[in-house]
Amino acid sequence: MNSPPVSAVSADLAARVLPDKYQVTQGEYPTKAFLKLLLTVAAGILPLQVVAAPLAPAVSSRVAEIIASRCALCHGPEGESASAIYPRLAAQHPDYIVKQLKDFRDGRRKGETMTDMAKDLQDTDIAGLAAFFSSRKAGGRQSGDVDLAGVGKYIFHRGNNFSGVAACASCHGPKGFGTELLPRLAGQHPAYIEIQLKEFNKRERTNDNSIMHSIASKLTELETKAVSVYIGGLQ
Repeated sequence: MNSPPVSAVSADLAARVLPDKYQVTQGEYPTKAFLKLLLTVAAGILPLQVVAAPLAPAVSSRVAEIIASRCALCHGPEGESASAIYPRLAAQHPDYIVKQLKDFRDGRRKGETMTDMAKDLQDTDIAGLAAFFSSRKAGGRQSGDVDLAGVGKYIFHRGNNFSGVAACASCHGPKGFGTELLPRLAGQHPAYIEIQLKEFNKRERTNDNSIMHSIASKLTELETKAVSVYIGGLQ
């Protein structure tokens, strides 16, 4: 009994475990890099989820309708807001999205538009929205004004000991990825970050204010602008 050619075996295995960009068709001779990748997967050295294409979570018809008729209007269908005054939601932590939506719905966070959008959301709707947007991939970012971003980098990573400003990285992480309960800042619109810092300073942001007010109230106008620009360029 003749064995199938290696290219046929490779193509069959690839079709089952690898995303399209790694696949070959029957009759093609697989490259050394391709075969090495297959052997690595087969040996269990590289987990399948590393090479598997990311899958979007299933959403209910109601959640899909909410995304299309409400969220997408300002935040975009994939959470990549095109407007600088609306936050990007793509890759944001799901628990943070859940908290903010519940705070809008229950009146703990004030926002004329969002209060109306969230007022009839059920907990299951909120969980579905959070799962969807947190699964979206954050797009690439431009660093903006390099000199201004340099000032922001210093504040973000080291704070300002002279005025008592704590380093942003101490809570939000060195790359701005945040935690389950603290927001991802990396790649957020600089204008949105700046607006939020100023609202924290004036106590116009009505939730999560205690710690952030103590920081934002000590930032100069230059530092506020600079750290916002730096954060916007993080990947």
